[in-house]
Amino acid sequence: MIEILNPTELTRARETGALVARVLHTLKDRSTVGTNLLDVDRWAKELIVEAGALSCYVDYAPSFGRGPFGHHICTAVNDAVLHGRPHDYALADGDLLTLDLAVSLGGVAADAAISFVVGDARPPESVAMIEVTERALAAGIAAARPGARVGDLSHAIGTVLGDAGYPINTEFGGHGIGSTMHQDPHVSNTGRPGRGYRLRPGLLLALEPWVMQDTAELVTDADGWTLRSATGCRTAHSEHTIAITDDGAEILTLPRPS
Repeated sequence: MIEILNPTELTRARETGALVARVLHTLKDRSTVGTNLLDVDRWAKELIVEAGALSCYVDYAPSFGRGPFGHHICTAVNDAVLHGRPHDYALADGDLLTLDLAVSLGGVAADAAISFVVGDARPPESVAMIEVTERALAAGIAAARPGARVGDLSHAIGTVLGDAGYPINTEFGGHGIGSTMHQDPHVSNTGRPGRGYRLRPGLLLALEPWVMQDTAELVTDADGWTLRSATGCRTAHSEHTIAITDDGAEILTLPRPS
């Protein structure tokens, strides 16, 4: 299913996106050395409920997961990259943490992810990998405009990731979003320009470049959800929800000035 939002729905999407950004950056500020991932999940729940929103994750049970996800946020540490299920783990100095959050407010969902290094350590390879996913995300957003095709976005993202020397996995990528979290079209993190669905004003997309340092192969953790690099290497993931407008792409999940 591909949804095209009307102006009223787009206004709601802006509010949802602002909430996602606010929660993510609050949780980033709270995620310090010694923070337990279960506390991050508890804080996410409190912030979502306080805003009158709904988690897109708690009851989420797709074919690639084992039963309902059962938590309010994805927390992926170091070699974990996607669908990280919060568990009893205290963050250490230098851990690379990804927070991935999707909520629904007013019947419209938004989805975003941030990766950052916890504490004072700044491992150069981890910092570089995070920066590459952020640049790839910016490139995909810059390519998103009415009349462009999904392949144009995928090509822009994949060019940045590939030029930086990272293997690219195509099993999971960006996606349409609207009244539900995951919709068509799929937006691969590499592709050929001029191919795929033609973008129209009112379309929402979640773009999410992610990489693993030295492999494109994923393995599933014993929890049935968390996806890790097959080699144990570190990973990074950046994501925004955007709206296609007459003037180009509007980023919905940017933090708003307080």
